[in-house]
Amino acid sequence: MDGKKLEYKGEAALKEIERLTSEADIVQQNILKEILLQNQKTEYLSKYLRGSALDTCDFKKSVPVITYRAIQPYITRIAHGEGSSLITGKPITEMLCSSGTSAGEPKMMPSIEEDIDRRTFLYNLIMPIMSQYLTGLDEGKAMYFYFVKAERSTPCGLPARTVLTSYYKSKHFKFQAPDAYHDFTSPYAAILCDDGDQSMYCQLLSGLVHRHQVLRLGAVFASAFLRAISFLESNWGRMCDDIAAGRLDPFITDPECRSSMLSILQSPNPTLAAEIQEICGCPSWKGILCRLWPRAKYIEAVVTGSMAQYIPALEYYSKGKLPLVCTMYASSECYFGVNLQPLCDPRDVAFTLLPNMGYFEFIPLGGNGTLVMDIDEDEEVSGRKLVDLVNVRVGCYYELVVTTFAGLNRYRIGDVLQVTGFHNRAPQFRFICRRNVVLSIDNDKTNEEDLHKSITAAKKLLEPHDALLVEYTSRVDTSSVPGHYVLYWEIKHHPNNLVANKLVLDDRVLEECCIAVEEELDYVYRRCRSNDRSAGPLEIRVVNPGTFDLLMDFFISQGGSINQYKTPRCIKSSAAIELLDGNVKASFFSPRDPTWRP
Repeated sequence: MDGKKLEYKGEAALKEIERLTSEADIVQQNILKEILLQNQKTEYLSKYLRGSALDTCDFKKSVPVITYRAIQPYITRIAHGEGSSLITGKPITEMLCSSGTSAGEPKMMPSIEEDIDRRTFLYNLIMPIMSQYLTGLDEGKAMYFYFVKAERSTPCGLPARTVLTSYYKSKHFKFQAPDAYHDFTSPYAAILCDDGDQSMYCQLLSGLVHRHQVLRLGAVFASAFLRAISFLESNWGRMCDDIAAGRLDPFITDPECRSSMLSILQSPNPTLAAEIQEICGCPSWKGILCRLWPRAKYIEAVVTGSMAQYIPALEYYSKGKLPLVCTMYASSECYFGVNLQPLCDPRDVAFTLLPNMGYFEFIPLGGNGTLVMDIDEDEEVSGRKLVDLVNVRVGCYYELVVTTFAGLNRYRIGDVLQVTGFHNRAPQFRFICRRNVVLSIDNDKTNEEDLHKSITAAKKLLEPHDALLVEYTSRVDTSSVPGHYVLYWEIKHHPNNLVANKLVLDDRVLEECCIAVEEELDYVYRRCRSNDRSAGPLEIRVVNPGTFDLLMDFFISQGGSINQYKTPRCIKSSAAIELLDGNVKASFFSPRDPTWRP
């Protein structure tokens, strides 16, 4: 990577950010040349590059802009034992499972050993940035909820896991040099525990034991942090018992978790247990985070994109007194940049892309930030239309395209971004949305096509009962934790199935429709439901006849065109949701978890 040094700290880290952003165009050109030099003889690139491997103009003219469908055959071949030289000049050490899917299975992204260095480089910048705005962050502990996901292997034995699981199991995380900024309450064994409930219990219990030392709260995603609060609501009594008695609940059976936790619960502490019991026993939990961890200065979590729906809940539990901090922008494919103004309003978060993390290009988009899907995933995009990092324009919308050392070439990430400004020569972007994602609670990302396919399969269960699904829409309900998908169905029925003008359908039929939808949704959603417990049972709300006509009237009254109106497959307008909920006549939930196997 540009600049071999990784351990930038304090002032040195801030100076490195200034250097990289001031020379963004030069750094980008050098990164592209390094990638081409490394990967020039791969099967993939050699198909397109005819002249010098370092001819960046030839790269831009000849190498196509692609989606996962184009690179998947190469990744599959490598996963089955063929050489990494199909796409990269360095050995592929693992496959990173993206939250996106292909044919219902997680997309697998190639990763080489040096990639973990690049990710660590970005992580090392966070605390120097934060320390510009808040002092004393090295005088206490961080209570961050970190979890590993289920791991598997490719047919040839390469690890296949999420990027965060990879990082938490790496030497970079486990063997960090002693640093006051990386003093976590959670024992390493609790983070690596495969049992999500045992891991959560131990991490929360550790945070309570160290409650007077905690300066920072957080999780990777806002949804995970709220899941921790919900878990605490159900288990704080048991945790108080553990603290008071100086022992660990028999529920914790993982031997490494028990060993690490017993070293924390060294002796009975009834005074601390009584403090926590008094706080958690209050009728209202508004502001409870500040009461349980009175020295906390902020909450760190991703609150952009689909995670923005959790901002009101976080503000409720902190009583609006703790800033919500979103520090970095990253994906399984590549880590991109950092938030240089971390204490900004979470609705105004913008990320500065660091030019040494990969080679970045951008597809110009139209629209106003909500209607920017004018380029479909499978639509061919001319490489000549792409814009370089330093040439994007403030206020404009783009789709991010990345070229990496691990073998992704002009790969469409699928993120829609808006340029909000520049830091030196490096642009700053606001994350708008994932292309074509309509529903998301945690790591799940359900697009319109997958939603339609799952509902098409489920509605067949209505046919034996002379009932027909005539219209539908959806939303995510986060009024409780975990959140869940809600489908609004308008069902037309045969006159023989009417009693007093009401539809007669056995409740079990609609419940089976719920689980049928879930069984057809992708691998990541089913994992969130069945293993991670980060999504609740899907709900179908049956609405009165004519409800979708009222919905159309509503949107037309808001300025829509009757000639161009299409029922939105996901509803976000609070007024539209109120209209739908006001016409619900019955509600049904999935009776069981969908099938999921690691």
